[in-house]
Amino acid sequence: MASSTQQKTPHRSRSSRHSSTSTRPTKTEIRINVYDLLPPGKLSTTLWHLGSPLLHTGLVITSLNREYAFGGHTIPSQTGVYYIHPGREDPSIVTFRLSYLCGISHLPARDLHAVIAEISKGFVGPSYNLLTNNCNHFTSTLCEALTGVRAPGWMNRAAGIGVCVPCFVPRGWMGVEEEEAEAEEEERRGLVGKKMKKDGEEVGLRDKVLGGKELAVARRKEEGRAVRDEDGRVLPESETTPLLGMVR
Repeated sequence: MASSTQQKTPHRSRSSRHSSTSTRPTKTEIRINVYDLLPPGKLSTTLWHLGSPLLHTGLVITSLNREYAFGGHTIPSQTGVYYIHPGREDPSIVTFRLSYLCGISHLPARDLHAVIAEISKGFVGPSYNLLTNNCNHFTSTLCEALTGVRAPGWMNRAAGIGVCVPCFVPRGWMGVEEEEAEAEEEERRGLVGKKMKKDGEEVGLRDKVLGGKELAVARRKEEGRAVRDEDGRVLPESETTPLLGMVR
């Protein structure tokens, strides 16, 4: 009489199932949130339609519920990369424009964090430059690392124009030497332009109460705590790294 044997399916332990689940690739959208650095108005609208707006961007990793961005600071060897909840950039500083789907990543959370940490090493705060190493350069680099596709070129077109045509850079972001030269030029032309307060009263440049160099020194004192990029330009508030949320 032939004996029958029962084949049993191997039983996996709970710990092994958990380990497999934690490393399983997940499908996550990689999006780019696009913000306008200029306040709403005719200028920002015109530049937007011309395809050369001044933009801030952040890379959103949906499975982590984080938006990563890059800003400048003065701490040596410390990354300027930080994260916030998606779409939570201060509306009083930047204006949200759109969310762009860049691609899909199948990396598990552990590997996503590893890629972000590695890319962040190359974007330290003191290396921030409004024209050559800004938030949009970081967004594009991280996007390519996760999806194989770089961010669309139009997102950073203004920086490219600024390299070729420095006068395209907003005056408030210029360095002290540039501000001083323009102040002297205004004084020579007798333009009222910007006003300073002296003894509690506003005075114009053409009144010659303050010369160009004195005006530059006064501005420097007012901006004593301002963060500057590696070329000495004053960073707009949206381009500085908040202490909270910095990638460690």
